[in-house]
Amino acid sequence: MDLVGLLNIVIILLVFIIFGLGLTYFILMIKDKNQKENSVKEDVKKVPESTVGKFKDKLSTASIRNFMEFDEVKDNMIIRKNREQYVMVIQCQGVNYDLMSEDEKIAVEEGFVQFLNTLRFPIQLYVQTRSLNLRDIVDDYKIRVRNMEEEIEDLKLKQKEAEMRGNEELAKKIAYQIRRKENVFEYGADISDYVGRMSLNKNVLQQKTYIIVSYFASEFGSISTYSREEIDNICFSELFTRTQSVIRSLAASEVGGKILDSEELAELLYIAYNRDDSELMQLGKALDAQYDALYSTSKDVLIKKQEKLEEELNEKSVELATDSIMEADKIRKEKKKEEEEKQRIIEEKALELIEQYKYQMDKDLYEETKNVVKGKKQNVGASIDRPEKTAESAKTTTKTRKVTKTKQTTQEEPAKRGRRKLNTEKIAQ
Repeated sequence: MDLVGLLNIVIILLVFIIFGLGLTYFILMIKDKNQKENSVKEDVKKVPESTVGKFKDKLSTASIRNFMEFDEVKDNMIIRKNREQYVMVIQCQGVNYDLMSEDEKIAVEEGFVQFLNTLRFPIQLYVQTRSLNLRDIVDDYKIRVRNMEEEIEDLKLKQKEAEMRGNEELAKKIAYQIRRKENVFEYGADISDYVGRMSLNKNVLQQKTYIIVSYFASEFGSISTYSREEIDNICFSELFTRTQSVIRSLAASEVGGKILDSEELAELLYIAYNRDDSELMQLGKALDAQYDALYSTSKDVLIKKQEKLEEELNEKSVELATDSIMEADKIRKEKKKEEEEKQRIIEEKALELIEQYKYQMDKDLYEETKNVVKGKKQNVGASIDRPEKTAESAKTTTKTRKVTKTKQTTQEEPAKRGRRKLNTEKIAQ
């Protein structure tokens, strides 16, 4: 056999070997794929059909719950490990350590050491950095600004009313209050706009520190005889005692703390699991939009119409009241002028009567009567409402003067008769 034939035989053997290896690899790949598909189908069969969505061949609800690492959030607690571990979270309000004096820093350090020495159970410290949510602050500012604007409008109505009544002093006081509130209003509007612009900046971050306090149901002892509700209540009581002890110990280092409620715990977990998406959709906005509800409802159309009608009626009633006040004040001023004119005419006639009987009165009585009339003239407001009584007083004064004159004449008659008698006796002598 020559060399060429030998080489052909070797090449043919190599081709058969490569073909056999490829066939073996292909068979192994098919077996591995079948095993994976069988395992996925077995996992799907373990989960109830009602809990599986359209991705039931690839993803199950049970696997998602295992990934979340907690069972539920209930009664301000995070329940984990098939109700074996219960967790409460304390949010800490820190202090500005760098701005403290040396004595204050030493007091804070000693308080923190005391806090660590009083711990009788394990705790965890958790720090979470999130974007500052200024939505609530902006809404609060807008509500206050709106209320202040309404107060300014009410003060302006009171100022107009005071000016119509002629009360200049009250009008000046109200004008001062309006200027003061307008300055505060402008400042508040600027603040709300500034904070609103800041809320658009995603670089505004805040860091929050939390203390995690845990309690295991096994610490209580045998729990097989208790129901699930009783176990939750027992663990809640123990956890609440521990968290209150931590909060009191933190107070020694001037650090405040509060227990997070269920909604705040849900927000904490939501941000922890959705670091990127939490900036786009915040949990508070989602709850306000009722994303957790099957359907959302609005007010009934009839209720909306009724509220709109009530608002229109309120506006028209305010306008009518304002116009009525202005009209009534105008009528009152006209009546006042008429009464003043009547009083002036009455006083002039009274003075004319006094002048007519001037020579029938002595000088003192004449002057005193004129002073009385002038005094009543100065007190026009008191006499406007009683013009009839003023006329009667004038008539009474005139009658009094006539009686006084009659008495004086009666007293002068005997003296005159006495003088005539003396004159007659002198003539006879």
